[in-house]
Amino acid sequence: MKATTRLKFLVYPLLLLFLAVGCNSANKTDKSSNSTEGVGIETKKEQGQAFIENDESTPNVLQIAIGSQDHTTLVAAVQAADLENALVNAGPLMVFAPTNDAFAALPEGTVENLLKPENKDALANILKHHVTPGNYSKDFLKKFKKLGQANGQDALIEVKGEDVYVGGAKILGSVSAGNGIVHVVDKVILPPSEE
Repeated sequence: MKATTRLKFLVYPLLLLFLAVGCNSANKTDKSSNSTEGVGIETKKEQGQAFIENDESTPNVLQIAIGSQDHTTLVAAVQAADLENALVNAGPLMVFAPTNDAFAALPEGTVENLLKPENKDALANILKHHVTPGNYSKDFLKKFKKLGQANGQDALIEVKGEDVYVGGAKILGSVSAGNGIVHVVDKVILPPSEE
């Protein structure tokens, strides 16, 4: 009888502990799963390698653009065209990144119109015209007459003194990336069919 009583004193507190812990974790799960309920917030499910966080490696071309205050319009356009994952591929990629001022120089309403969901394909075509395979410095680009862009069209290269122009856009500076290079340009490079 004494053994049974001792067993009850040991088992009952353990059962109560498990029950309390189980209820507590269930409440935490319920609270976290309902955190946006009733708020009216739609969350976009971001998938693909562009959304994997990695603070240890050299930033890729997309991360460089995201980290630049001069390229917020470009980043918004890349996101609207769902091209984030394309810019984090192993590459190497050369991205000719127009500044915010370059986008602002387009005719009034152009950027706003391109960012509309119904113009996603046209926007993607323009953005792909800013990307080419390779990892060439500004000086090395002087050896080329044209570059085949990711949209299947060519961009002409001109050299004027020390300046290099790609598709009419002047390279202002360059930043090496983990998967290529970003050349900052002063103009949006429009494909021949968009000019």
